[in-house]
Amino acid sequence: MRKEAEKEVNKLKSQLGQHMDAGAGGDAEILKLQIALEDEVHQKKKLEEEIIILRSQMLQLTFEADQMRRCLARGGSGNAYPGLDSPMSQVRDSLSGHKTPVSALFDQVGVQKILDLLESEDANVRIHAVKVVANLAAEGEQKLWCLVSLLRALSIYRAEANQERIVEAGGLTSLLMLLRSYEDETVRRVAAGAIANLAMNEANQELIMVQGGISLLSTTASDAEDPQTLRMVAGAIANLCGNDKLQATLRSEGGIKALLGMVRCRHPDVLSQIARGIANFAKCESRASTNGIRSGRSLLIDEGALPWIVQNANNDAAPIRRHIELALCHLAQHEANAKDMINGGALWELVRITRDCSREDIRSLARRTLNSSLLFRSEMRRLRIEL
Repeated sequence: MRKEAEKEVNKLKSQLGQHMDAGAGGDAEILKLQIALEDEVHQKKKLEEEIIILRSQMLQLTFEADQMRRCLARGGSGNAYPGLDSPMSQVRDSLSGHKTPVSALFDQVGVQKILDLLESEDANVRIHAVKVVANLAAEGEQKLWCLVSLLRALSIYRAEANQERIVEAGGLTSLLMLLRSYEDETVRRVAAGAIANLAMNEANQELIMVQGGISLLSTTASDAEDPQTLRMVAGAIANLCGNDKLQATLRSEGGIKALLGMVRCRHPDVLSQIARGIANFAKCESRASTNGIRSGRSLLIDEGALPWIVQNANNDAAPIRRHIELALCHLAQHEANAKDMINGGALWELVRITRDCSREDIRSLARRTLNSSLLFRSEMRRLRIEL
C-alpha cells in the first residue's frame, strides 16, 4: 500500500512539474494537480499510520502466542502473559531477555514515526500511539524527547473524552515515573503540568493518589526552584485539594505541607495556585463538617496555614485575595475553628470582607457565617463590632 501511494505521489509531482515548465494556460490544471497531490499525501499518511498500527498488533499477537507457548511448556496458566496495555509487565519481559512488542516496533519503525502518531487526526490512532509510547517510557528504550512528546500529547488531549483511555493506556504511570526518576527541572515542570491537567478529573485524582502521586508532587515541590515548576506543582495539588476523599492522604503524604512550603517563592502565579488549593481544601472540610463526616478543627490550622491565610486575606492580587476570602468563610463555618481564628486575627478579616469585598456573594457569605457562630457573635459583642 505504501509503495503504491508513493508511486502515485511521484507521478503527480512529475505531472505538476511538466505543467509548470510548459506554462501553457495551465493555472486551473496546476491547481487541480496540487489539490490531487495534497489528497494523495494525506492518504499516504493515513496508510502509513494504518501500517504501523497493524504491525504493532501483529507483533503483539506474535508475542502473546510465544508467551502462551512458554507458559504451556512450563505447565503454567494459559492466560499469564502481559498485554500492550501493561507497561510494567512489558518491562519484566524485557529484563528477562524477551523482545517485547514495543521494543520490536521501535526497532522496525523508528521512534519518530511512532511519535508522529500522537498528533494523528484519528483519535483511535492517537490512543494506540500513547499506549506504545507509554510502554517505551516504562522500558527505558527511548530518549528524553520521546517522553516529552508523551507529555505534550497528554496536555493536548486534556479536554477530550479520550483522556481516561490515555491514562488507562499508561500515560499517568509514565508521568509519575518522570517525577520519580528525573532531576531535570524542565522535565519535572512539563510532567507536573500534565499531571495538573489530569487532576481536573475526579477519577484521575484518585488514580494519582493510589499511584503515589501526592508524595511525588510533594517531593518535587521541595526540590524545585523555578517559579513555573512550582506553579505547575501547586496547580496539581490545588486540583487534588478539591476532592473530599483525598483530604487525609493529602495531609499524611505531605501535600498540604508542600503547598504551604511553596509560599517561599512569592511569585503571584504560584501564590494564586496555593490560595486556590487552600480554598478548595477548606470548602471540602466545611462540607464534611456540615454533613457530620468529620469533627475537630481544620487540618489547615493544624498544619499552620492560618497565619499565611490571614496575612494574604487582603492581598493586592485579586485572584489570591478572592481565594483566601472564600477560604476564611469556609473555615469560619465550623465552630471548632472559631477560637483559633479569633486568636489569629481572622475575625477582623472576616468583618472587613463583609464590608469591603468586591463580590456581593462573598460579603453575604461572610456575614451569614459570622452571625451563625456563637463564639464569633460573643467576640463581636465584646469588641462592639456591628455588621
